[in-house]
Amino acid sequence: MTDPVVVGVDGSTSSLQAVTWAAQEATLRKAPLHVVHAALRWAYDVPLVPQPAHWGPAEEAACKELLCQAAEQARSEAPTVEVTTEILDGSAAEAIATAAETAQLIVVGRRGLGGFTGLLLGSVSYDLAARSPCPVVVVNRLPTAQDTTIAVGLTGRPDQDPLLEFAFNEAVLRRRPLRAVHAWTHPATRAPGDMQPLVYDVEEVGNEEARLLAESLGGRRERFPDVTLIEHVVHEHPAKALVDASESAELVVVGAPGRALFLTSTVRALLHHAQAPVAVHRTSRPRRN
Repeated sequence: MTDPVVVGVDGSTSSLQAVTWAAQEATLRKAPLHVVHAALRWAYDVPLVPQPAHWGPAEEAACKELLCQAAEQARSEAPTVEVTTEILDGSAAEAIATAAETAQLIVVGRRGLGGFTGLLLGSVSYDLAARSPCPVVVVNRLPTAQDTTIAVGLTGRPDQDPLLEFAFNEAVLRRRPLRAVHAWTHPATRAPGDMQPLVYDVEEVGNEEARLLAESLGGRRERFPDVTLIEHVVHEHPAKALVDASESAELVVVGAPGRALFLTSTVRALLHHAQAPVAVHRTSRPRRN
């Protein structure tokens, strides 16, 4: 059986947008859709007094009703998709990350109903993007007819092959051009201990960065002949370049390198400010405590 697309809901407008996006994605992938809600009995893993409220029939009924409404929305959006629901036990990010072990994709809204309303990015979506073993899509709004590309942020490092594979496959599914964005702010460091020059020729370095991007894309034009590939090299901060690219993108794909449970500053900024759904794809599995 095809691994499911999993979408987390909490009743917020943001999470219901995520349900619509996830239903469309499940249709494209010909995958089942699993709608989940984490029952937060206590927000912190520390012993405090008073204890959390008792979990009873009323709370369970409310969760089931929330899931029922989300499932109905998904089925109306994607009538051919098999939709299932589940109440998960535990904190939202941890519970959904556990569900991700058997998923091909996790989808959440950018902001939920938690106690962090002052933040631009909800704590659940941030934590989940940092810890999930499979790609996580954070949905802030639904794409429109003016959103015509898939954008992917690339560093030119060789560890980005899984990220590129994901981005190209998303472009194939949606029949969209793929914009490969490579931003730089200074000459790349070639090896540990390399000294970066204080003065350099911007045009010369730009040509070298373009060469690195072309090398990282090598062979994929032939493997994905139906994808129109746009190589975009720009001299500015990567976060700004990707936020700018998101203004005309249906999806922005970005890598989260390493195994630690944290996101880079570029990924954090993109999740805060992107004008399109953002897919965070780890280049290796994060450590689990």
